[in-house]
Amino acid sequence: MDSEHIRNTQSSGAPAQATHRAKTAKLVGQGHSPIWETLSRLQRDYAAVAGAVFLLLVAAVSLLAPVIAPQDPIKITLSQRLAPPGAPGYPLGADELGRDILSRLIWGGRVSLLVGFSAVMVAMVSGVVVGLVAGYSGGRLDAVIMRFIDILMAFPAFLLAITIVASLGPGLFNAMLAVSIVGIPYYARIIRGNVLSLREQEFVQAARVIGANDVRIVTRHILPNTLAPLIVAATLDVGWMIMTAAGLSFLGLGAQPPTAEWGVMLSGGRQFLRNAPHVSVLPGLAIFLVVLALNFLGDGLRDALDPRLRQ
Repeated sequence: MDSEHIRNTQSSGAPAQATHRAKTAKLVGQGHSPIWETLSRLQRDYAAVAGAVFLLLVAAVSLLAPVIAPQDPIKITLSQRLAPPGAPGYPLGADELGRDILSRLIWGGRVSLLVGFSAVMVAMVSGVVVGLVAGYSGGRLDAVIMRFIDILMAFPAFLLAITIVASLGPGLFNAMLAVSIVGIPYYARIIRGNVLSLREQEFVQAARVIGANDVRIVTRHILPNTLAPLIVAATLDVGWMIMTAAGLSFLGLGAQPPTAEWGVMLSGGRQFLRNAPHVSVLPGLAIFLVVLALNFLGDGLRDALDPRLRQ
């Protein structure tokens, strides 16, 4: 009788246990991955979403420049010199050489975004390598690397970029290289600080105990845990890179005329601010809106990736 009662109890408990496991699995499935949770929090930040949509729109328009640009961005039409916005065939007017400003803005977005994102990628990769080596190795090597980083940070960033471009020669590639070098200390310090706090954590010690070498520990255990602040820093840094590259072009050290680039457009129109302010105002407005959208997106990512705000 007792054995039969036990069998009945087990048989009746089996469905309950199965139901409990199914509910648990469902709840775990609803937990989603960290990426999904981050996107879910990010979409509640309307400013960040607006910034992301605007950046995607600018990127799409820039990529489709050969298709949607109404005119050749370097075509000179002196008869339309300084044409105001709304002139026939010139929706946003013409510059000092009669070139269509709308077409130059579209093509200039290609150059500015390419320089900004490329410079951030170069600076981020270089800074991550430097920060990982310095933070994980410690000791004398860390001291030597960080003193060199301190030397770079002792100079004003824009002044250092001007010095580098002046020594290399004016040009778009040299300007991108200069702003990349200036950005390396920023990422090196971020990564080094995170590595110093992570290298003594229990999971890193456990990896050492089971025989993992330093390369595997750094790439598989430490680096993935530094991605959140790295993504936020890179998003915010793109705007600074775009402004710095535009500033170098404005001074004649970056992109060179007749290249359609927002800094070059600003420089070309500065002499006509009274008679034709749209020649400089429109590219300046483009830089302002792109940088503002990047800042909105970076702030949203920072809040979405902050573990203290996950509750």
